[in-house]
Amino acid sequence: MIEMLRISKSFGRQSVLNDLDLVIPGGRITAVIGPSGEGKSVLLRHIIGLMKPDAGRVIIDGEDITHMGRRDLNRVREKFGMLFQNVALFDSMTVFENVAFPLEEKTRLSRGEIRDRVHEALEHVGLRDVDRKYPDQLSGGMKKRVGLARALLLNPRIILFDEPTTGLDPIIGNAMHRLIKETHARFGFTAVIVTHEVPAIFDICDYVAMLYQGRIQMRGTPDEIRDSHDPVVRQFVTGDLEGPLRFF
Repeated sequence: MIEMLRISKSFGRQSVLNDLDLVIPGGRITAVIGPSGEGKSVLLRHIIGLMKPDAGRVIIDGEDITHMGRRDLNRVREKFGMLFQNVALFDSMTVFENVAFPLEEKTRLSRGEIRDRVHEALEHVGLRDVDRKYPDQLSGGMKKRVGLARALLLNPRIILFDEPTTGLDPIIGNAMHRLIKETHARFGFTAVIVTHEVPAIFDICDYVAMLYQGRIQMRGTPDEIRDSHDPVVRQFVTGDLEGPLRFF
């Protein structure tokens, strides 16, 4: 379980998170939605400890990471995998080298064991015969799959997805959503997905939390979010530009 308790974060005079409370249940898929610039990626960075809140606490599986030292924080981070918005592949490395990188850095596995683990991870995301290709030889969707294979490699208990369909056309984006759903069903990790893909994301997640003006405006099942009478939630989900609020 991930708990964010009364989290506040500002950059200079700009308040990004404002006394935010959010509980993310273990073993489920939770999507965090909301207008651009509302701090969704900032929220993710707090979960993994890349940012410290100005106030409040972040608790991962019962451990308060808010003021942890580097050694303990690195230990907690071993529970995490992450698929970055820009995938963050190394351009000078082949697909195999990119996926193998976490194993080479953090384990003492033999070359044969690493090879088998990498090929297994690539199989899980539907990629074959791409070992020797470089990132610039891959489509956007293939890069996302490589990034997911790398995120899965150390069997994380939690995977964070930062806008996993950015830059993909609707068909490939939907395929990526299905892959996340299938991978979650197979491995049972806790998934947190920051996304603007509404309502498409509702088809794969268990819970949705909407971030607005630094707070969680509403949290519920996809059906509860769809049926909400909250004017902020309703306008964002329906895309009604004639509503009472403005998200830009």
